[in-house]
Amino acid sequence: MKLLSLPVMLAILISMIMMFLSLLISKKSFNDQEKLSTFECGFDSQSTPRMNFSLHFFLILLIFLIFDIEITLIIPMISVIKLNNIFNWFMISTSFLFILIFGLYLEWMQNMLNWSH
Repeated sequence: MKLLSLPVMLAILISMIMMFLSLLISKKSFNDQEKLSTFECGFDSQSTPRMNFSLHFFLILLIFLIFDIEITLIIPMISVIKLNNIFNWFMISTSFLFILIFGLYLEWMQNMLNWSH
């Protein structure tokens, strides 16, 4: 046990020394308005760098990703039907599809699928 603790302690010590040296050696940056502004090929910016982001668009993106991942989980179920009992496969597939359809129904009832929201 003592043989393993020495290399671990040396690794921690060397990494702490290197982090401390990098803080000492690193170049200090001055935060002025010119350096903090955005750069678009030498021209002034056309808009602010932090634009408002539509929360509804983000929620539709999450819905799309969830359903996309669920579709990738459904596709292998077709190849598993040969390896598994048909009743077990049917129950698992039905419950999985029920959860999918129920989630879609809830999103539809909350008007999350309408873009004009």
